[in-house]
Amino acid sequence: MLTLLAVPSLPALVATTVVPFLLKLLGAFALWVVGGWLIRLGVRLVRQPMRHSSLDPTMAGYLVNFIAVILRVILVVAILGFFGIPTASFAALLAGAGVAIGAAWSGMLGNFAAGVFLQMFRPFSVGDVICAAGVTGMVEEISMFTSSILAADHVRNIVPNSKLFGDTIQNFSSHTYRRVDLTLQLDHGAEVDRAMDLIRGALRGIENQAAGLTPELEVLEINAWGPKLAVRPYALSSHFVQVRAECNRVLAELLRSGDLPVARGPLEHLADHYRSNG
Repeated sequence: MLTLLAVPSLPALVATTVVPFLLKLLGAFALWVVGGWLIRLGVRLVRQPMRHSSLDPTMAGYLVNFIAVILRVILVVAILGFFGIPTASFAALLAGAGVAIGAAWSGMLGNFAAGVFLQMFRPFSVGDVICAAGVTGMVEEISMFTSSILAADHVRNIVPNSKLFGDTIQNFSSHTYRRVDLTLQLDHGAEVDRAMDLIRGALRGIENQAAGLTPELEVLEINAWGPKLAVRPYALSSHFVQVRAECNRVLAELLRSGDLPVARGPLEHLADHYRSNG
C-alpha cells in the first residue's frame, strides 16, 4: 500500500522556509553594510597615524590597502558563516579551485606581484614625477593592483602595476636637478661669442636653477640658416617646467629686441645678394 507524503501548505512553507531565509538575507545585508562602515572607519584610523609617522608614504599607502583587503575577506567569511556555510569547507573549496582562479585572474595576480616588487625595489615613490607605461605625471598612490598617476593637466591615470613594472621607468625626481635642453637658431651674420655672452647674462636672472652649475652653451650645428646653439641650463627638478618656460621667454626677448639677429632662410640671403648687386 502506497503512503502519500504530506505536502506542507503554502502558509506553513512560507513560515518555515521563506521567512527564515529572508531574515538571514536581511541580516547578511545589514552585516555587510555595518561591517563595510567599520572597515572604512578602521582604515581611516590606521591611515592618519601612518601619514604622520616616520614610515615611508609609499609603504604606508600599500599597507593600508592590504589591511583593507584582508578585512573585506574576513567580512565575507563571517557572512558565509552567518548563512551556516562552514568556513572550513569554504577554505577547502577555495583551495580546490585555486588553479582555476589563478588562470582566470592571472592578470590580477600579476598586478599584485608587480605591486610587491615595486615596494621591494622602489623604482619610484609617492610624490615622484615619472614617465612609464605611456603616462607622465606625479605618483599619487601605489596600491595592491594599480597605481595612481596625476598628469600635468590634472587628469588621474590608473595604471596596472604589471604595466609599470614591465616598462621602462623614467624617474624625473630621483635627482635634485635636471638639465633643460633648448636650441636657438642664429643667422649667418651673428657673432657667436657675443650671442653666447648675451644668453648667459639673460639666464642669470632666472630663479630656481641648480646652484653651482652654469648653463652649457655650444654650437650644435651649422645649417642653411646659420649656426644653431644648444642652450642647456640646469633646473631644480621640482621647478623644471618653470625654468624651461623662463628660458624660452628670455631667448624670445633677445630675438625681439634685436640683440640677436633673427635667422633668415637661404632664399632671403640670396635676395639680399641680388639687391646689393643691382
